[in-house]
Amino acid sequence: MIFDEHIFKLLLINMNLKLYKPLCIFDLETTGTNIGKDRIVEICILKVNPDASRESKTWKINPEMPIPKESSEIHGIYDEDVKDAPTFREIASKVMEMITGTDLGGFNSNRFDVPLLAEELLRVGMDFDLSKFKLVDAQTIFHKKEPRNLGAAYQFYCGKTLENAHSAEADVMATFEVLDAQVGKYDDIPNEVAQLSEFTFHNKNADLAGFIGYNDKQEEVFNFGKYKGQGVKAVFQKDLGYFGWLQNADFPLYTKKVFTKIQLSSKF
Repeated sequence: MIFDEHIFKLLLINMNLKLYKPLCIFDLETTGTNIGKDRIVEICILKVNPDASRESKTWKINPEMPIPKESSEIHGIYDEDVKDAPTFREIASKVMEMITGTDLGGFNSNRFDVPLLAEELLRVGMDFDLSKFKLVDAQTIFHKKEPRNLGAAYQFYCGKTLENAHSAEADVMATFEVLDAQVGKYDDIPNEVAQLSEFTFHNKNADLAGFIGYNDKQEEVFNFGKYKGQGVKAVFQKDLGYFGWLQNADFPLYTKKVFTKIQLSSKF
């Protein structure tokens, strides 16, 4: 990857974020928006270290399924472009190596990119544990302060036009610049990832897709279905068949993982 050396040095000098561990800003281009079924066709990760040094990696990925025309028209990646690319299984260890020990950020990442990445990792047998990461979503900050899209955010905060929008590499570079500029612009926005993570969460959920929430006692509760609002552990203790139904239903793998953890704890 080629950086503009002048811009790169400028970003290092002007970084407003205060990092205590690396922060991985990432973006996905996908076959669609269904977290449980769609696949990644491109991923770019920008890893920013506490000393402001950084590295980035971009992979085109063969999704092992046809890319719908309407998706290709958005991100410009067609079946022909990825027919010889590695599958996610083949690059998963490299992705995991890059994000291990970091926090994660992106633009609309809490609702889409993080859940879909977790699905892909779990699908190939690699564990993803949400509790090990702080999540920062630049879109949430933007929508709380200036409700617009990434291109408008880039223009507003950085004074630049976003070229090649919906290219994972262009989007991820712009997202980091926007996030860093947001921290510098607003006095009431924290510059540390732990506090930013709290600021960018709309609702705290036990899973990534929002099927499992918390009550005021910080106990997991169902956010859907016939047991909506009831404690997951209590339901599993009285209706174990419901757990079996959940495992066979069309829920994201990470949600099923959380259900399994709660079900195991309900036995004690």
